[in-house]
Amino acid sequence: MIEVHLGDITRLQVDVIVNAANQHLQGGGGVDGAIHRAAGPGLLEACRKIGGCPVGEVRATPAFSIPVKRIYHTVGPVWRGGNLGEPELLASCYRQCLALARRENVHSIAFPAISCGVYDYPPEQAVEIAVEQVQQHLDRDCEPQRIVFCCFDEAMAELYRQQLEAYVRR
Repeated sequence: MIEVHLGDITRLQVDVIVNAANQHLQGGGGVDGAIHRAAGPGLLEACRKIGGCPVGEVRATPAFSIPVKRIYHTVGPVWRGGNLGEPELLASCYRQCLALARRENVHSIAFPAISCGVYDYPPEQAVEIAVEQVQQHLDRDCEPQRIVFCCFDEAMAELYRQQLEAYVRR
């Protein structure tokens, strides 16, 4: 089941939340900053021990003060026009998170709009990639059973709703 939720990802009742992190895993603005603030100082310390994460990959930490089992930190690409592998790297973020969720027997996971904030990825293109990767994963595997696209505003939520409808009509 795929859901679109409008609100704070740190308050969702899921097993795992995905953080749209930077390569240093040191917290920042947007959803990354919100997750670090909600989790507390233990998250920054855990991220420092990991030492970073390349673009398109994922690293996992405990959730500390956030009431979920784990936080998956993935680093989306900065938009530079689309000809430097950005679509493939963004798709990799979703694939790697879903593969890790499967390996860890996660039943529910929530994604923010990866790369759509300060990384300037065009929202329509990012949402298309996100929905396609999630749908392709669910076509092959039934876990996680619940996938949530958590949006910070109604405009982004509507993009996800439209893209999910378009995917079903294919």
